[in-house]
This record gives sequence, structure tokens and C-alpha cells, in this order.
Amino acid sequence: MLREIKALGFDLVELGHGIRISLMPGIQKMFEAGEVRFSSLHNFCPLPVEVMTASPDCYEMSSADRRERERAIKQTLQTIDFAERLQAQFVVLHCGSVRMSPITDELVELAKTDQLLSRKYVRKKVNAVKTREQRAPMYLERVKECLKPILERTAEKKIRLGIEGRRGYEEIPSERELPALLDELASPHAGYWHDMGHIQVKENLGFLEHAEWLREIAPRTIGCHMQDVKWPAQDHQPPFLGDMKNLETLTRMLPADCQIVWELSPRRTAEEIAQSRAIWNERFRR
Repeated sequence: MLREIKALGFDLVELGHGIRISLMPGIQKMFEAGEVRFSSLHNFCPLPVEVMTASPDCYEMSSADRRERERAIKQTLQTIDFAERLQAQFVVLHCGSVRMSPITDELVELAKTDQLLSRKYVRKKVNAVKTREQRAPMYLERVKECLKPILERTAEKKIRLGIEGRRGYEEIPSERELPALLDELASPHAGYWHDMGHIQVKENLGFLEHAEWLREIAPRTIGCHMQDVKWPAQDHQPPFLGDMKNLETLTRMLPADCQIVWELSPRRTAEEIAQSRAIWNERFRR
């Protein structure tokens, strides 16, 4: 896997949340031999032994179940320790969700059938916003409590925690909540991790304006999952091979020291990735 990624022309690798612990000795061996370098680990990495498939939300810091929150903390601390061992600078983090009827995929299906901003669409969206705004505070408080020991560990290990912008409106934090969360954490070891695909999906669904949000949050952005989107919500496409007309403009809004990681669907072919990289190099490596 790592050799294939290198052969595609990538110098740094993010280890994802589907890496089984049985793969870690081989990964460590390649790292120690100088064959691969790592930018980041995506929590939870490695995958908890009791979880059978890639599932970054298998344990949520927002959960009402104290044992689940404790498990989420423990697994995150383990990810930070592995990041230190592999000299990765970043850990990318999901924070959980507000317990409510999922709305994002319902809106996607309506958009697919030309019902974007129909009466039905707007009614569902407005009801979801009201529900989330009412319920979110207690979930956010749980997340903040969980982040305290995690940030202590990142400070100790000199790792930076990237709180990822999420695709689902139900997920934490929302774009309205994130600046205040970072203010309250007040840690040089915590920042925002922009996801081009997730935020574009939210724009396509009418939740925000992508460029406006990125302009606001760019100074606090430490990393970015780079990808394109086929309208309305098919993300993880190779850059410049989807429907995002302003992807180049958005990319240029990222800070110069932002860690960019291409996060692509495993269904994309080597030929597509090579085509995408050629366009990327032409636009950004002159």
C-alpha cells in the first residue's frame, strides 16, 4: 500500500482510520528503513481491535455514555503516541455528533431529484437547524471535557490536533461553533483541519458559502484534506476531476504552511490520480 502511494508521486503519507494494528509493525519497519515519511494520522489509528471496518466515529466524544467517551479518549491518546513514534506532526480528529434524525443524506437525495430549495427541502432543513441549535450545547460540553486530556498529550508529544470540518450537519463542530471552540481550548496544539469535499457538500446543500468560510477560518487552518466533488455530494474525487469550478481559488486561500493531504476514494484509478497530479503540478508548482 505504502509503496503504491509513493509510486504515484506522494512524498508524505497520512495513515487513515482503517489501519489495523496488525499492519503497524510493517509500517514501522518501512519508516525505520527510511522508505516512507508520514504527515499525519487520522484518528483512530490504528483501528480499535474490536472494530472490524474503518470507522472513525465508532466511539464519540459527544456520547452520553461515559464508557464510550473514555474509550474515545483512550484510543485517541494511542493515536497520538503512534504519531510521535512515526514522527507525524498532526492527528486529524472527529469530535462526534448531536443526537438527532440525520438530515444531510435526506437533503442530498432531494437535491439529486431537482428538489433543492423546494418547500419540502427548506422545511426539512429549517427543522434540522432548530433541533441542532437546541440540543448542541450539552454535546459540545462533553467534547470539551474529552479534549482536555487529549490536548495535554499533544502538548507533551509536540503533536498538533486538527479538528476536522465535517460533512454532516449533525456532526460536531459546526462552522458556527468551531471558532468559539478553538478560542475556549486556547491551545497552540489545536487547530482547524479543512476538508474541501465536506465543506463543498455543505455549500451545495445551502448551509454555507465555501469561500466565505475559508476566508474566515484560514488563519487557524493547519491542514486540509484535498479532494474534489461531483455535484451534489460525491466527494473524495481527484482534484480538478470533479465539479468544483473554484477549487484552485479555494486552495490558494489556504495558509502557506498548511499541510495538504489528498484524501481520495479507493475506487479512483492510478490513471485518474496521475491525470489529477499533472493538473495540480501545472497550477501550483511553476
